[in-house]
Amino acid sequence: MALNPRIRDWQDRRCWIIGASTGIGAALAARLAASGARVAVSARRAGPLEALAGAMAKGKGLALPLDITDAPALEKAAAKLAKAWGGVDLVVVMAGEYKPVRAWELEAKAARSMVEVNLVGALNALAAVVPRLLAQGSGTIALVSSVAGYRGLPKSLVYGPTKAAVINLAEALYLDLQPRGIGVCVVNPGFVRTPMTAQNDFRMPALIEPEEAADEIVKGLQAGEFEIHFPKRFTRFLKLLRVLPYARYFPAVRKATGL
Repeated sequence: MALNPRIRDWQDRRCWIIGASTGIGAALAARLAASGARVAVSARRAGPLEALAGAMAKGKGLALPLDITDAPALEKAAAKLAKAWGGVDLVVVMAGEYKPVRAWELEAKAARSMVEVNLVGALNALAAVVPRLLAQGSGTIALVSSVAGYRGLPKSLVYGPTKAAVINLAEALYLDLQPRGIGVCVVNPGFVRTPMTAQNDFRMPALIEPEEAADEIVKGLQAGEFEIHFPKRFTRFLKLLRVLPYARYFPAVRKATGL
């Protein structure tokens, strides 16, 4: 059952990807542009964005460099996008920060930075785009979280809680916006080969490429799914762990991870 409007025709659909300079965001931007969409890309580094937008068909790409922790910058970018294209049909909040952390490695400054980017940044983006989508009476918001937000995991002491908050945020947002014609979905990837996951010093089960992740996101949007999770061979296992009582969950995680 589709919980959101199905996006089946990408031709000239106005898309904004926040967090598009590398990894899944860059792959998704290229995938949508190849399908005929107009794609605005945002991240902190202007160079990769301009290269990405410049590779798109004339008039189809727009680079909007910004820091997601800067709320006024997001508002200005949303206004610039509205002026250029008259509105936006899909907003993907992809920007994220990750650092593996165990309890004895916790540092307040690094923890605060992850919270600011992963959670406060998402709220900044929503504050800029929700009023515009409500005025349009249409559009879709995709918040990118992670399977790390399902339950507590080793080395995810800060990242995991921020992603759990994003999942909760997407659920609350859906309850408010779906009755008003706005689609909301949450994207929960497993391990994807990106500069972010390159920090991991452990084996990453079911590791996939960014292009595969982009394809999964597009398929989920086309199907009108609320939760888009992948790869299924890994995420379904984590969903099973999610429902275990603590007395079984903690030993199962220790056995699976060796940590």
